[in-house]
Amino acid sequence: NLGEHYLETRRYSDAASAYKTFVDLNPFHRLSPHFDMRVIEIYKQGGFPILVIEANKDFANSYGLKAEYWEHFDVEAFPDVLALLKDNLQELANYYHALYQNPQFANDRADNFQEAQHWYREFLTSFPREDESPVMNYQFADLLLENHHYGEAAREYERTAYDYPQHEQAAEAGYAAVYAHRQHLQQVDAAGEELVKRDVIRSSLRFAETFPVHDSASLVMGAALEDIFAMEDHAFAVTTGRKMLEMFPEAPESERRAAWLVVAHSSYELARYPEAEAAYLSVLALTDEADGSRRELTENLAAAIYRQGDLASDAGEHRQAADHYLRLGHAAPDSRLRPAAEYDAAQALMILEAWDDAIEVLTAFRRHYPDHRLQPDVTKNLAHVYGEAGQLSLAASEYERIERESDDDDIRREALKVAAELYEEVGEGDEAIRVYRRYISRFPQPLGPVVEMHQKVALLLKARGDTSGHHAELRQIVALDSRAGEQRNHRMRYLAGHAALTLAEPGFHDYAAIRLTQPFERTLVLKRNAMREQSQRFSALVEYEVGEVTAAATWYVAEINYEFSRALMDSERPDDMDELEMEQYEELLDEQAYPFEERAINIHQQNIALIDRGIFNRWVDRSVARLADIVPGRYARFEESSGFIGAIRNVSYDNLTQPSLPEAEEPEAEPAEIELAGGSR
Repeated sequence: NLGEHYLETRRYSDAASAYKTFVDLNPFHRLSPHFDMRVIEIYKQGGFPILVIEANKDFANSYGLKAEYWEHFDVEAFPDVLALLKDNLQELANYYHALYQNPQFANDRADNFQEAQHWYREFLTSFPREDESPVMNYQFADLLLENHHYGEAAREYERTAYDYPQHEQAAEAGYAAVYAHRQHLQQVDAAGEELVKRDVIRSSLRFAETFPVHDSASLVMGAALEDIFAMEDHAFAVTTGRKMLEMFPEAPESERRAAWLVVAHSSYELARYPEAEAAYLSVLALTDEADGSRRELTENLAAAIYRQGDLASDAGEHRQAADHYLRLGHAAPDSRLRPAAEYDAAQALMILEAWDDAIEVLTAFRRHYPDHRLQPDVTKNLAHVYGEAGQLSLAASEYERIERESDDDDIRREALKVAAELYEEVGEGDEAIRVYRRYISRFPQPLGPVVEMHQKVALLLKARGDTSGHHAELRQIVALDSRAGEQRNHRMRYLAGHAALTLAEPGFHDYAAIRLTQPFERTLVLKRNAMREQSQRFSALVEYEVGEVTAAATWYVAEINYEFSRALMDSERPDDMDELEMEQYEELLDEQAYPFEERAINIHQQNIALIDRGIFNRWVDRSVARLADIVPGRYARFEESSGFIGAIRNVSYDNLTQPSLPEAEEPEAEPAEIELAGGSR
């Protein structure tokens, strides 16, 4: 009543003070928010805009959804308070945003930014799904952008564009998000650059896919495509480029040409040469005849065709290789690659013994490129074609000469490979080994072909009985595989696994050769240490994940235990015992040997369980044979087994000692447990 009395007499300040006094004295009274609302109305009625703003802030702080007041009342029971709170937050955010933009208040710009940001966040947190929320979110993003908070601005624009039901500002917000991300990219240091680039790409693609009818959709997607290519994510670039071309068939010609170019380059980098060829043709179709880039594009087209020839040649598809090489001349008659392609076509035809076709290609080469550096080789090849066939050693020498004189690494690799293979074919193993090793030294990358070269050398050395040299090559294969990283493939792992197995096998035989003689403690230590070492070495072979190697490792670990059991039983007996002592000694010896035989049986059983996994090889068969020998009643007529591979673990053999004759009976030693590692493999 006092407040209204003052208001009737236009004593606005006193009226507001009267209402505010009640609120201050009774902050958690049911009427307090309404009295605070009346304060705001009085200041508005009195024409005090600054006081209105302060009253609004006071109201928002007192009755915001996280305020203490609502610990005493249900907020849903005060719809008029909620409505005013929403209006207040909106008014405060807009007010301070306007002050931030007003050059007259430049000195307070930072404070006004903080105030505006605070009230925008309060509104969006309190009223996330109101009709006004998208607009407020857009304005908040604008504020952040204006203050160069580009990363935060981008996130708020994205929230505006994609987190609300469709509204009229959604598309522009999505576009603004892309712009803000790109501005943010200019701010970050090198450490954060890639992450922001990914944000640019993600936001750009989302914008284009969500708002494909936007005037800038194809342009934004094209820019993202360029970014993807620049990051060398070629598979993603191909997928995105084709998607863009499908989504925007009516895009400007320059944008479509740029998309096809990215698809072409990326397909080439991925070794998808047929796709690269088709894409380069599409680029050329969109390139003006007078454009200076046509020549380089034509060379790229030729390279894509040429690589198809190389792949076919490497795969032994020489007729297909020749066709690819020869059609290069039709697709790109002025290409720098054409002479090499036609020369390689002749080589492919010679491999096919298509002598007439080879003569036609070689004579045309001589006619078209009289000063070409390959003319000496053409002459030699024609001499070979026209002369007697079958002189493979001489042919190999010529391939070596090609390698020495060529500047093309692909040709050099292939020349050395063919030369070595020809030497092998005529039985000149020394020459083949020499050439393979030249390949290895000259072309240490990529590792896959190098491993294959070592494998070839290893087989040649093995065939001639050079065990030392053979094992040296196998060690190279194992070492290359261990550091291959992302280059590692199934073939490399397969070769390395078998190489490691071969290298481990002599150790087993050395271990088996250790006899348990007197003094027993000394030979037992040797045998026990060898057992531990060999068990660990064979267990490690499972990591290669090669079925046959796993089965072999399992067999050897089982045999290590079985052999230890036999070694104990066959050990040299002390010569200072009487008959009764010897009988007790034999019984104790049998007790210590038995757990190892049982362990051997268990591991062999795990090996034959591979049959249930569809794996059967000579090592599984040998486990069956061994079990038939140890447990003939069960396995002599082996039909089926079950179970899975367990895990090979390190085993403690430290408690093994020579059996003694104690005065009191000692507890029986617990057998150590052995399982196969990587059971799922």
